[in-house]
Amino acid sequence: MLTKKQKELFVYLSDYISSNDISPSFEEMKNAVNLKSKSGIHRLITSLEQRGYIKRLKHKARAMEITKELQNNNSIDTNSENSFLNIPLVGSIAAGEAIEAINSSESMISVPKSLVSKYSTYFGLKVKGLSMIDEGIFDGDIAIIKKTTSAENGKIAAVLTLDNEITLKKIKMTNQKIYLIPANKAYDIKEHNIGEVQIQGTLSGIIRKYN
Repeated sequence: MLTKKQKELFVYLSDYISSNDISPSFEEMKNAVNLKSKSGIHRLITSLEQRGYIKRLKHKARAMEITKELQNNNSIDTNSENSFLNIPLVGSIAAGEAIEAINSSESMISVPKSLVSKYSTYFGLKVKGLSMIDEGIFDGDIAIIKKTTSAENGKIAAVLTLDNEITLKKIKMTNQKIYLIPANKAYDIKEHNIGEVQIQGTLSGIIRKYN
């Protein structure tokens, strides 16, 4: 049986690795489970590895794999025959020029649990525009967005600008700039200063309806 902190860290690791394909940094783990020192995280990781829940990959930075799921119905369910979850459909998002910001809505959409984690918050946005077609994202698709205020370089994110407009683009950040990169050569890369935009979430999947 895991302690409360061991379980908190394992759940965070499972969610982070499934979303980002790498493990979080020690600083991110420390903040996620509210510990004061990285040495405490090291002890938790060691205990999880000794219990067979994770495996650290040697000679690779930020590389772990999940090798065991939590018991007693605490594991992430992606194989259930009824593996659908209702999430709010809160507005539209531009895959092209930015459009008016997300509007609150009481509408819901049912999505496969394979696109989400039970330990994170998600919302759906209807895509308008063609700037992300080379990533397989088309006008009319529903983007499943995992709510977060940060994104790693190369991730596709929903981004809110100072003009209260929101757009779906691939993210590239430097110390001073953030670049919103389209996946269509007909569209230009948009450059903003850090602080001029807010990340609302990262793309977890796409729902497409066929008429």
